[in-house]
Amino acid sequence: MTSRVEGPGPADGVPGRGVLGAAAGMALGFAGWFGGFGAFLVVGALGALGWFAGRLVDEGTGLQEFLDSLAGRRR
Repeated sequence: MTSRVEGPGPADGVPGRGVLGAAAGMALGFAGWFGGFGAFLVVGALGALGWFAGRLVDEGTGLQEFLDSLAGRRR
């Protein structure tokens, strides 16, 4: 018999946003500590691009569809 625990935690083995945010913060902290402010900015920018790409994939939107919606074009 398996018991199911209700409440906050990972869904289907996928880490939650808190874990991902902590990992991103740690990466930025290490970059800032060891590489200086320039490395901090590079890691932050690459993290933002990765977040954006992941969001597009999660929504099932292609890059061309997204760019078309920004330009106001409809297909």
